[in-house]
Amino acid sequence: MDGFIHSTESFGSVDGPGVRFVIFTAGCPMRCRFCHNPDTWNMQVGERRSADSLLEQALRYRTYWKDGGGITVSGGEPLMQMDFLLELFQKAKEKGVHTTIDTSGAPFTREEPFFGKFNELMRYTDLLLLDIKHMDEEQHRLLTGHTNRNILDMAGYLSEIGKPVWIRHVLVPGISDKDEYLEKLYSFISKLDNVQKVEVLPYHTFGEYKWKELGYAYPLAGVEPPSKERIENARRILHAGEPI
Repeated sequence: MDGFIHSTESFGSVDGPGVRFVIFTAGCPMRCRFCHNPDTWNMQVGERRSADSLLEQALRYRTYWKDGGGITVSGGEPLMQMDFLLELFQKAKEKGVHTTIDTSGAPFTREEPFFGKFNELMRYTDLLLLDIKHMDEEQHRLLTGHTNRNILDMAGYLSEIGKPVWIRHVLVPGISDKDEYLEKLYSFISKLDNVQKVEVLPYHTFGEYKWKELGYAYPLAGVEPPSKERIENARRILHAGEPI
């Protein structure tokens, strides 16, 4: 089974615990206005790679992982390539590798065949980094072009089955950093039984040049990264870095 792969990173330090080999898949159903990787949206522009070749490449760096590291599949949106993920993670677990998925949750549905494959995938997944972009349904659609209903349903389901999760939230000034939205997000998170960690990811403009290179108008032109005070405010409300 081949996957459509955008790129890899040998020594990732921000995509799960420890030092990690990060695989960035191509293809994403969302169109987040702050996306710093719009070049991952189209699955077909990715390089076709087999699960075996990627695992072989990843294992070259195993000595650096020690006890906490492993493989993270990010994107794009990894859950768009379920069959590939299943093969990769099955083979990774056979080698005793810690596996993590960094996902927006956008493809999640309880309908088949996705739901059955998702449950099978969870057997070989140690951790999910779940990006909750916005708690307000209308604002989520404006920000990402996608509903958040199935994403919140996925968060609830992962809690039901006890699958460890880190919640991530991109802090965009004037859009997702309002106290009322942050408090609503924390109220939701606090009802989940599986959240190990909350991370606040400050919005940045590092990907703006990619939009221009691709011929797209950057939707958040002129929006500056959040101030230190607003970042600390969000971390306080969301209890980031604290036990939930």
